Amino acid sequence: MAEFAFTVDIERPVSDVFAYMTDPTRLSEWQSDVLEAVPDGALAPGATIREVRRFLGRRMEFVQEVTEFEPDRRLAMRTKSGPFPLTATIDFEARGTATTVSFRAEANDPGRFFKLAEPVVVRVAERQVRNQFQTAKDILEASSGGDVEAPAGRS
Repeated sequence: MAEFAFTVDIERPVSDVFAYMTDPTRLSEWQSDVLEAVPDGALAPGATIREVRRFLGRRMEFVQEVTEFEPDRRLAMRTKSGPFPLTATIDFEARGTATTVSFRAEANDPGRFFKLAEPVVVRVAERQVRNQFQTAKDILEASSGGDVEAPAGRS
């Protein structure tokens, strides 16, 4: 089993951070590997999101299932279909007018292709996800309130 976890502090209220980071239609704004993300409806336990991503130069399709959804507190998902099973949990904690975001991912069976290169894949994935969360932080902190806008050159 491969896993990694980290936290990031964002100088925005938890409601803003949660709304932005859990909106599947905005994933491509802060996750550069997301080519497409289409939810099957409102996020709630049992809902799914079809994602098309580029990872290690390969186009991969996933269906993520929401396993936990607590507004302004937690989003947890698991891979329902895709090249490798993954569970991810994002916790949001209000810290006055700021938010601490904690991320944890676990891959239980990376499959044949990834099994041989598991240590490298985990390092690449962790670095990529950390960079994505830094991008979300930059976007959220650059906006002065109200709606968050994607920076120029990203959509």
